[in-house]
Amino acid sequence: MKHAATRELHAYWNRLRAGRAAPERSDLDPGAIKNLLGDVFLVEVMAAERYIVRLAGTRICAMWGRELKGKSLSDAFALDNPEELYELFDDVSGNAMPAVAGLAAETADRRKLDLELVVLPLRLRGRTHARLIGSLAALEVPYWVGAVPLTRAHLVSTRLVHPDSEEHDSIAARGPLAAGRLRVVPGGRP
Repeated sequence: MKHAATRELHAYWNRLRAGRAAPERSDLDPGAIKNLLGDVFLVEVMAAERYIVRLAGTRICAMWGRELKGKSLSDAFALDNPEELYELFDDVSGNAMPAVAGLAAETADRRKLDLELVVLPLRLRGRTHARLIGSLAALEVPYWVGAVPLTRAHLVSTRLVHPDSEEHDSIAARGPLAAGRLRVVPGGRP
């Protein structure tokens, strides 16, 4: 996890869950993460491949130049290949396992922005597959962010983080433990 917002939200979520698969939605205290709220989103799990953004922080909405509340996941983040993100959210929701992803985003005039996404499961009245909380933050913030909206994005990397591993508590210092499948991304060397 590279971004401070990602690490802080993950640590907060981990404290709240207290050994459970996921904390209850009602356990969240916005005041406890007030510095992160601009990068935080809440998603309602309607069914497989049907996720609705219920809340999106001001920095997230500013990056896309519009309000994202009430939009489907693929509409909110203008994804080139929404199936990949749906698959990631399905993994988090179905397995109650956190995930971290890298996204490459772009404006209409081809300005590029690298983003880090963390997705964490939440319980709602005992149901683990009901809500997700996450953060989406720019790894570096160029001067134009918020003035020139992002128009498209695609996943670059994904990894699941096993919540019961012994490395889970020190994840911010050492990076996530990979679980699930391996994705090969073409590199720059022949």
